[in-house]
This record gives sequence, structure tokens and C-alpha cells, in this order.
Amino acid sequence: EQSLKEELNSLQKELVDLFMAAARTGQQDVINEFLKHGFPVDAKNHEGYTALMMSAYYGHQDIVTTLLNNGADRCLRDNKGNTALMGAIFKLEWSIAKQLRKVDCDANAKLTGQKTTAEFAKIIGQDQQFKQMLIEQAQNQ
Repeated sequence: EQSLKEELNSLQKELVDLFMAAARTGQQDVINEFLKHGFPVDAKNHEGYTALMMSAYYGHQDIVTTLLNNGADRCLRDNKGNTALMGAIFKLEWSIAKQLRKVDCDANAKLTGQKTTAEFAKIIGQDQQFKQMLIEQAQNQ
């Protein structure tokens, strides 16, 4: 028989899985319902992914916007050290990347030994596109 703590952990995992699935598949109404009831916007699954990372990776800009408007932390990293911005760049979701890059999350990367977004972009062969995005953003400020 499960203890109450085990049951609660299981239920919490199920809720996180549903939240992530909604972010991955672009179900805005489900995301809104979770957030309306106070679900933690930065909840992580077993791989360390947040809904922001999922929605950025799968190209759901409307959900990215909703999550950011609800205080999602764009600087969080998954278990492999990747941010939502890195996921967007990996999938060539440049409009989402521009939205996420409005805050520079790389300031502490060197201190913690994690890769910066520029280093990540270079690894996956997107360094020119990333540099171009930074130039455009600087010009638009």
C-alpha cells in the first residue's frame, strides 16, 4: 500500500507530465487552466525540462509568450545544462529565440562551467545566424 507521500509524489508527477504535454503539443487552453489554478510555471520534469523549454523547442510561440507573461524563468537549465533559448536555436525557431534572448542568461555560465548560448550555437553550426540575431536586436534597441 502506498503511503500518502508516495501518492502525492505520483500525483505531482502526473500533473507535471500533463503540463509538459500541453506545452509540447501547443494546448494553450490547458496551459491557461494550469496557470489559473496556481500551478508552478517553472515546474520541471525528470529530465529537468520546463514548459518554457518544451514550448520553445516545439515552436509554440503563443505558449512561450503566456509562460513568460506568467513569470517563467528563461534562464533555467535542464539536466544537460541547456536553456529554452538553446532548444529554440537547435530547432531553428528564430522568432522564439529572439523573444527569449531579450534577457541574457549567459552571465553566470562561465562561473558555473556551463556553455553559453554562443558556444552552443557554434557546436550545432548556427553561430552565424545567432550572431546575426544579436546584431539585429542591438540595432532595434
